[in-house]
Formats: sequence, C-alpha cells, structure tokens
Amino acid sequence: MRAVALGGGHGLQATLSALRRITTDVTAVVTVADDGGSSGRLRRELGLLPPGDLRKALAALSDDGCRLWSEVFEHRFGGNGALAGHAVGNLVLAGLLEVLGDPVAVLDHACRLLGVRGRVLPMSTMPLDMEGDVVGLDEDPTAVRTIRGQVAVASTPGRVKQVRLYSTNGRRGAPTACPEAVRAVHEADVVLLGPGSWFTSVLPHLLVPELHEALVTTSARRVVVLNLVPQPGETAGFSPEQHLDVLSQHAPELRVDSVLADVDSVPTPDRLRAAATALGARTLLDRVAAPATPGRHDPEALAASLEAALERRTDRWR
Repeated sequence: MRAVALGGGHGLQATLSALRRITTDVTAVVTVADDGGSSGRLRRELGLLPPGDLRKALAALSDDGCRLWSEVFEHRFGGNGALAGHAVGNLVLAGLLEVLGDPVAVLDHACRLLGVRGRVLPMSTMPLDMEGDVVGLDEDPTAVRTIRGQVAVASTPGRVKQVRLYSTNGRRGAPTACPEAVRAVHEADVVLLGPGSWFTSVLPHLLVPELHEALVTTSARRVVVLNLVPQPGETAGFSPEQHLDVLSQHAPELRVDSVLADVDSVPTPDRLRAAATALGARTLLDRVAAPATPGRHDPEALAASLEAALERRTDRWR
C-alpha cells in the first residue's frame, strides 16, 4: 500500500509512526513555512528550507537498526553559545542543502543514512511565508487583523479565520509545489491529513495550488485524522467538527472518505458525523490516545484504527 501523509511537527510524526506499522511504502510531505526556533534561525541566516519538521519526519520513519542516528538527529545542543537550541539533524540537513542544493536529493540521502524505507519530501522546494486573518485582538471582536509568520499565527491569542501562503522570493507570489510530492499524492493508495496544528501544519498543503489539485483529483482514499485536543492559540475552543468546517472553507472541492477521531475527544458525535458527511466521509470513533501522554496519539492504536478505516471494517465504526 502506497501511503502519503501530509503535515508537520509532532502531528505528522504520530501519523508516520502509525503508518510504518501498516506499510513500508510511506511518503511524508512536510510543511516548509516554519520561522521559529532552530529552523527559523537557519532559514534567516542561510536562506535555506526550515529543516525542523523535515527532521522530525525522518526520525519517525527511521529504521530501528539506525536508532542511534535517529537519536543523534533529534539531539539538541544546550548551553548559551551559538549552537544552543539547534538540533543536530537541523545542522546536518542545512549542511547537505548547502553542498547539494537540491532539497529532494538532500532528503533522499538523509533517508539512506537513517534507514528510511519510505521517503520524506518538502511541500515546496522553497521556504514559504504564512499570514493569517485573526479576530479577537481588538476591542471590536469582529475586527480582522492580518498577522504574519507561522509562529505568530500558531501562537495568536485571537481566533484564526483564514491563512495564506506566499513564496519568499520577494514578490509574494503563489507557492510552487515540489513535483515529487505532487506525483506521490497522485500515485498513492491512501492520503492522510492530520493530526497536527490545523492552520499551520495541516491546511498549508491545500494552499499550494498544485498540491491542492492533486489532493482533490487523486484516486487515493483520503483520510482525515483529527486532533485529540484543541491547539492552544490557533484552534483554542474549536470543536472537532469545526476543524472539518475550516478544512472545507479552505478547500470546498475536497472530498474525504474517512474521518478518524478519538471517541473520548468528541463530545457531540452526531455533529461530527454531520460535518464528515458534508465532506463525503464516514466517521470512525476509536480510542487512539496515548494513556501516559495526554494530547498525543498512541501509534499502535492509531495504526489499528487506520487499518479499520482502510479496510472498511464495520466492527470498528461507531
């Protein structure tokens, strides 16, 4: 089964950790608009793709026999010097990008180093800028303010209404998709969106025109995995069904086959089912939360639920 997972950060890591238990043919398509932390520093100083989310995806798909390399990639330097806060993997990827130039070739080399049997691809081969329309930041609760930068959108105390992406070539042009990522979506058997930061990790893939079209027209099964809890800042106070409403607002033509959610995270299942039905999807409510880690998915449980969704096993639907 050829599986493609789109997202970024810890949410994409959860999906990839589950998918690798189901199939060895997994492609991660990763957001590249991060402007914070180690990634933001490297992006500003070197003009490179932000490597952080790419690094996380590589680590999630790394072979157990390469566990040491995976741990080294994820290791962050401490102290107060120039390296403080940088993850080793971010620096390795930055070095490869400067030497090779081609982000796809860089990630393919990194996959071999970490024993990844699938593939990790950037959403775009150029870093992207994000801006969002936010309400609730002024005395007038309906006043819309535009804020710029992924970190600013993710951490806003207001309510995000819409996000946009731009290329960073100084012309605020439309973002261009990585051709290999578009091809992977077209050739997939199943495509997954979510979980993750909804406005800054999940929706951005639908804002790149070529990827948007690929997601709408692919013959693959499309599965949306919902978050366990609202994300502080960008989706604070959102119900599960509101996540689907926002998805539909940003991509009205998108049809979905299955929506997977944790049964204990859905207070009004009928409302979620109605929102999923509007997207053409069935709803699978299951227990997929990690008992010892609140707000995180359990890879084994998520893998079992994904298999149920893909096999249309009626014993798991509620």
